[in-house]
Amino acid sequence: MFFWLMKIIAYIPFWLLYPTRVKKFAKIPKGKCVFVINHRSNIDPLIMLNMFWREQHIVAKKELYKNCFLRAILKGMKTIPIDREKVEISTIKQCLKVLKNGKILSIFPEGTRNKTDKVLGEIKEGAGLLSIKGDAEIVPIWIKKKPKPFCLNTIYVGESFKLTKDQLKDSTQIIKQNLLALHEQTIKKK
Repeated sequence: MFFWLMKIIAYIPFWLLYPTRVKKFAKIPKGKCVFVINHRSNIDPLIMLNMFWREQHIVAKKELYKNCFLRAILKGMKTIPIDREKVEISTIKQCLKVLKNGKILSIFPEGTRNKTDKVLGEIKEGAGLLSIKGDAEIVPIWIKKKPKPFCLNTIYVGESFKLTKDQLKDSTQIIKQNLLALHEQTIKKK
């Protein structure tokens, strides 16, 4: 209930502050899926929550939960805290439960904001593992630029794909290739 109340209250003011449009190159699968998103800014998770009306559970760094006010909001917005240095079994179980319940699990697989000149940072293993264990399709999502107040931004949704158990070892490369391919697609569609 809190999730939808916050979403309804925050949608218009947040969109006015950070105007964003969504362009879909493919449909988002119905039911469970894992969103893998490039990471440019601290407010990327809020933009994702604001721009997609289906319920999402975003994996967020545990450091954000130190502030009790922010922790209450993050829990209400159905985020899942993660220790990026040592992932706990309870976190993996929470993520798999989200997928088992047919929901969207959103992950920023770079693990942190990309502050380099590279288009995309190194990809961590979690997204691939969770999608395979949760038997869920992966949806690559590209945030065009670092969000700035009152500047229009675009989120691109790419074609979903599914990993098999045999691809676990190569999952980070496959995810990275799909995200980079989506980035290339966004450049061609200008």
